[in-house]
Amino acid sequence: MQFVLASQSPARLRILREAGIDPIVCVSEVDEDAVLEALPHASAEEKVRALATAKGHCVASAIVEGRINVPEAGKLPRECVLVACDSMLESGGKLLGKPHDSQTALTRVKELSMSQATLWSGHYLVHLRENTAGWEILANSAHSCSTKICFGAISEEEAAAYVASGEPLEVAGSFTIDGLGGAFIEEIHGDHHNVIGISIPLVRTMMADLGLKWTDLWEHWNPQASN
Repeated sequence: MQFVLASQSPARLRILREAGIDPIVCVSEVDEDAVLEALPHASAEEKVRALATAKGHCVASAIVEGRINVPEAGKLPRECVLVACDSMLESGGKLLGKPHDSQTALTRVKELSMSQATLWSGHYLVHLRENTAGWEILANSAHSCSTKICFGAISEEEAAAYVASGEPLEVAGSFTIDGLGGAFIEEIHGDHHNVIGISIPLVRTMMADLGLKWTDLWEHWNPQASN
């Protein structure tokens, strides 16, 4: 069985490789803003789950319709587990995605100083198999999880330096825990993998609910890929 990651996130790819999974990466072309605009009154949990579902469905449909060819790695088993994710930070009653620009990132970093926030992540899993007629979707499921984050005091100088590094611009909530931003996070409650981008304990449970074994994915593990 092969793992397909429907995300271009380097952090998610790194987590999977460190966990013994060497995934194929297939990036979706979902209009995230359009998905959110259709859910103006949804909760944070509902929004991240909807975004993950849209991304996963997009890639899975492209595989089934032959618009994306799953590349072979030796003799690739004709069976895949595809996972898509999306994350947002909820703080002060606001849901924060990627800031994209320096001023927005700086404002957010300052606001998060000495605060508590919740990182929400949606996960969408699809089980696919290839037969003589092509790829087919056997089952799918969507779940979400959350992790509490406690930020330390962040000075004006530190906030400016962090934003100047460029790291906060394309990450949910303007913070990472596995990079420069980790120095400002003093405590978390919940799965730390989730804060980085993908909850591998949740994915393992989702697979088990569909009768699939996480350990079957280790067959294609390349130890060199995680170094």
